[in-house]
Amino acid sequence: MTRIKKSGVVFLWLLACLLGMEAARAERIKDLASVAGVRTNQLVGYGIVVGLDGSGDQTTQTPFTVQSMINMLSAMGVNLPPGQSLQLKNVAAVMVTANLPPFARVGQPIDITVSSIGNAKSLKGGTLILTPMKGADGQIYAMAQGNVVVVGAGASGAGSRVTVNHLAVGRIASGATVEREVMASLGQGEFIYLDMNTTDFGTTQQVVEAINRVMPGTATAVDGRQIRVRAPVNLDERVSFLGRIEAIEVAPTRAAAKVIVNSRTGSVVMNQAVRLENCAVAHGNLSVSVNTENTVSQPGAFSGGQTAGVANAQIEIKQEGGALMNVQGNANLSEIVKALNALGANPQDLIAILQAMKSAGALRAELEII
Repeated sequence: MTRIKKSGVVFLWLLACLLGMEAARAERIKDLASVAGVRTNQLVGYGIVVGLDGSGDQTTQTPFTVQSMINMLSAMGVNLPPGQSLQLKNVAAVMVTANLPPFARVGQPIDITVSSIGNAKSLKGGTLILTPMKGADGQIYAMAQGNVVVVGAGASGAGSRVTVNHLAVGRIASGATVEREVMASLGQGEFIYLDMNTTDFGTTQQVVEAINRVMPGTATAVDGRQIRVRAPVNLDERVSFLGRIEAIEVAPTRAAAKVIVNSRTGSVVMNQAVRLENCAVAHGNLSVSVNTENTVSQPGAFSGGQTAGVANAQIEIKQEGGALMNVQGNANLSEIVKALNALGANPQDLIAILQAMKSAGALRAELEII
């Protein structure tokens, strides 16, 4: 009976249960590709959140917060004496970010994210003051303002502090209003272009064939990632034409065999195409334990010696496992997971084992470490 160690590797077994049966389910073209020229644009702005309950920036350490408040008050007609020192506990400097969706029109609202850039303890309960949001060209595309919503809580006292979730970042639903439009074109002349999400010649050809079955002679593959489609010149007909194309279902080809390893968290994810060749693996853990016991050396009554502390160290070296185990070649993801679990390795050890298998040619997959 295969022994499965209680560690993060067991997660791979659950993943195998989900992926054990190859799905033949078709996907829509809108899930596999996007129309060239139809894209979101990132916006960013610098702003101030006010109304905090004493959890704002410590102004002695964040002088830019004080400078921002002075500039804002000056613009509103409030002039402070030169050299005035402000102690602002209810104010925090923030960066405001948003994604401007394609075809967004003037006056439409978009969601924004507000993030502290100083040392504010929390943005909970704060209000973002009117903030211009700029694009990469330096032009203002939206104006943001509103009450910041922070999903979390925190409490402190007697030198202790407890927080639930992250308190330095919040969101404002529909917190910005579009002030400038970004023109997006639906192709050039009689053609539109579809950009595949990933470079895959097989899937690209499948999409071309699927489009030509519904609309004969309209689609041609440019390369492994782009498809040229002949579309109506009339804009209204072109929009309807794109709607029909996006709804076409395609059965994509199997993805390349790949194992993704996150060396920081120990997470290991592999897809259904991964294969193992027959190999033998020896795995063991070497642990060194050092224990120190403090004792007192007490000399005889008339020996003339002095009482002194003595540290007695006990060092223990323990070698676990290390037996040579034969791993059979497998053509099924669930069997691969069983074989890896049988090694009794934790996620960090599994990373080293997978690297060794790849070097030995036993792992038939691309190993990507992130």
